Amino acid sequence: MEIKQIKAYGTAPAEQPLAEMNINRRVVKPNDVEMEILFCGICHSDLHQIKNDFGGTMFPIVPGHEILGRITAVGDHVKDFKVGDLAGIGCIVYSCGHCEYCEDGIEQFCDDGVTFSFNSLDHDLGGTTFGGFSKAYVCNEKYVLRMPSFENLAAAAPLLCAGITVYSPLKHWQAGLGKKVGVLGIGGLGHLAIKIAKAMGAEVVVFTTSSEKVADAKRLGADEAVLSADSEQMAKYNRKLHFILDTVSAKHDVNTYLNLLRHDGSVVLVGLPPEPLEIGAFNVVMGRRSFAGSNIGGIAETQEMLDFCFKHNITAESEIINIQEVNTAFGRLAKGDVKYRFVIDMASLEN
Repeated sequence: MEIKQIKAYGTAPAEQPLAEMNINRRVVKPNDVEMEILFCGICHSDLHQIKNDFGGTMFPIVPGHEILGRITAVGDHVKDFKVGDLAGIGCIVYSCGHCEYCEDGIEQFCDDGVTFSFNSLDHDLGGTTFGGFSKAYVCNEKYVLRMPSFENLAAAAPLLCAGITVYSPLKHWQAGLGKKVGVLGIGGLGHLAIKIAKAMGAEVVVFTTSSEKVADAKRLGADEAVLSADSEQMAKYNRKLHFILDTVSAKHDVNTYLNLLRHDGSVVLVGLPPEPLEIGAFNVVMGRRSFAGSNIGGIAETQEMLDFCFKHNITAESEIINIQEVNTAFGRLAKGDVKYRFVIDMASLEN
């Protein structure tokens, strides 16, 4: 297969900082599009992967799966994109296409194993897929998103993972008018969950460990904000919420939040704590409550989310950085020192 080398930022061992490297990309095949990457968001799962927190990282690694760019080449069979179009690539770049999950449009659960935009087996070139901390990306058009012309394009990049990660469960569990929805944690996921749940028509209550973020939750659109360490504040919400979206990626006590649910309510985890969480039996048995999880969304639903966010003028609160600042950004992300998403201006890769 014909290949070409491009610039990227990545690392070979977990203990080394990211640095400039050259990687291979395939030349476009008949159903492929190639895009110049304009912006790439930084997700907490990028941090987990470069640190090998889950034990499955295949080095060398180039992270990045919130990829926004402009198409520079298309294959002969591509129908839905043309050179010059804005486009996005999220987490998924390949799935089998014929299992029950792919046929239902939830490719993220593909029976044969989904291929992610980085740190997955590369079916074309061998080795592993390399992500969006790079100059360009090549992908089958089936997994490429049409990117609306957001006024702030950089701030739209995080929608490609953070946006769909919260949109999918909010839609699935029917957040909307007449529903009191809790959002646990205000970070890259939580701040978008507030905006999207409000746009769906729900009443939104935010729970945070940070007194500073209590005030910021209101700015983001929350109806109410609760300091979770204050037992008196928390007690006011016992059996009041229909649904709670749990965005926390650190160990925490989910039983506290199960007890805030009405009957038939659900706490849905979208964060990725590295340690197991414990569920008390009576906290789910009483009131027929549920503890569930959700993982990104399929391609069609991701496109739906982008169109929804464009309609409602929803983008991420973003700090734009150059690629040369990425190691500092990861250090700050590990300490929660970002409001609320880092986005890399990939033009800086030329510097």
